[in-house]
Amino acid sequence: MTPSVSPTIAARRDQMFPVLTDADIERMRRFGEARAYAADEHIVTAGEVAPGLIVILSGKVDITQAGFGQREAIITHGPGNFIGELAQLSNRPSLVNAQATEPVEAIVIPSQRLRDLMVQEANLGERLMRALILRRVGLLESGISGPVVIGPPGNGDVLRLQGFLTRSGLPHRALDSDTDPCAKTLIERFHVDPHHLPIVLCPNGKLLHNPGESDLARCVGLLRPVDADKVYDVAIVGAGPAGLAAAVYAASEGLSTIVLDCRAFGGQAGASARIENYLGFPTGITGMALMARAYNQAQKFGVEMVIPDEAKLLGADDMSGYRLDVGDGEAVRARTVVIASGARYRRLDIANLAEFEGTSVHYWASPIEARLCRDQEVALVGGGNSAGQAAVYLASQVRKVTLLARRGGLNETMSRYLVERIEAQPNIEVLTETEIAALEGHEGNLDQVRWRNRVTGTETTRPIRHLFLFIGADPNTDWLANCNVALDAKGFVRTGPDAAPGHGPMETSRNGVFAIGDVRCGSTKRVAAAVGDGAQVVAALHGYLARNGDRAVQSNSRRP
Repeated sequence: MTPSVSPTIAARRDQMFPVLTDADIERMRRFGEARAYAADEHIVTAGEVAPGLIVILSGKVDITQAGFGQREAIITHGPGNFIGELAQLSNRPSLVNAQATEPVEAIVIPSQRLRDLMVQEANLGERLMRALILRRVGLLESGISGPVVIGPPGNGDVLRLQGFLTRSGLPHRALDSDTDPCAKTLIERFHVDPHHLPIVLCPNGKLLHNPGESDLARCVGLLRPVDADKVYDVAIVGAGPAGLAAAVYAASEGLSTIVLDCRAFGGQAGASARIENYLGFPTGITGMALMARAYNQAQKFGVEMVIPDEAKLLGADDMSGYRLDVGDGEAVRARTVVIASGARYRRLDIANLAEFEGTSVHYWASPIEARLCRDQEVALVGGGNSAGQAAVYLASQVRKVTLLARRGGLNETMSRYLVERIEAQPNIEVLTETEIAALEGHEGNLDQVRWRNRVTGTETTRPIRHLFLFIGADPNTDWLANCNVALDAKGFVRTGPDAAPGHGPMETSRNGVFAIGDVRCGSTKRVAAAVGDGAQVVAALHGYLARNGDRAVQSNSRRP
């Protein structure tokens, strides 16, 4: 392992780099093909799609990660080792280099057959999956592999790109364009005007000037063209807990499945600093860790991920049933559609709010934001569980957190364990019956925040440079405005008899179109409830497809 990898990961070296037995290799042979590589041959190149998971039978291979202007050794693989990490599970570009140091005999298992191996050889597949995940964690913590973001620290676009890569689970680095010598060298080499920063150097060598998330995703291989000729059994719009749960259950039960999301996987749950009341995790788990597990699990079963790509219109298709128009003129064709588009963050009704969003006003409390405001005083608005989780997390990173709540107390809207934890933090001050009155700053950066007590009218101004907003969310259904899907007065999707006579509890007003999770009218706004919706809707999908003769399927609602 490299010195930059955490002691925790180093302690799990045997799980990251297991040595396969002869029996293991024999079980794997039927999934791959024999290959030979000459000494010094480049077997895998960072930024390019690898041939698959590569099991070494003889010879040695050096594995390195590419930093700017350097390569850092990770490990040397020998007989019984295998080359690969999560990128090989989904046929994405590699994040590491692999070069033979002597003649190598190997078995190459392509991505599709690797997923078959995971399912058909459960015990072996479990060990392989654990190793792939731990290797990705090691790359994330090393901070060397992946794209390089270069720009001024605290710049809104730098934070936007960092946030997208972090939420996408992709290793990356951010270099300060003002002080980092490597960043200055790159800027000079490519003759980049400072006004055009940030720039991103992708692993394939391509340079992007302040790209949008979709452009960056395409450059690093996260986003690929949609197959216009393929008809999926189900297209799922939204990769939050509900959408990912539906994807896992649908794909594991044999339905061809595609998932779209306009941002990143995880939804609002991915923004939770720590979830402690989710069944089965007594010590708690971060929202991002929980959602990353679901995302990897879906890919294990062959779910096609199209992220970030936005569903813009749901229409009928004579050949398949439904057509989802997405970005760049592409379309997804599917027999059924599941709407799991969740909710979007609410914004304060403050005239100049947009001026500070992305630099000083945040809707997400991750390590990126925590580094920006370390040892400062911050303000946080909200009274729900997400606000409580964020306040507790930030309190461990900043000098003081002032929590502003419009109600008279937190007990009505926040879980008791979070209320108690907030009360126990000496650097969290809770101000009830309080709302933001004004934001003041210059050039997109906050200088101070003014708030008002709603009962007394007393106003207070504090020199606060970072404001966090967790004030709830509205249904993300604007894209359904012209799609003949019935909504309630608040914009949530109607389902069941309320949507159309004779429809099941999750079917919308359109036959074969279902809604689950936070976007569904009457749903319980909890992670566990969203996951339950995702599991339950798959039985409805089977029933619909069977009734319509599109596929010979049987209901599998009793499966675990």
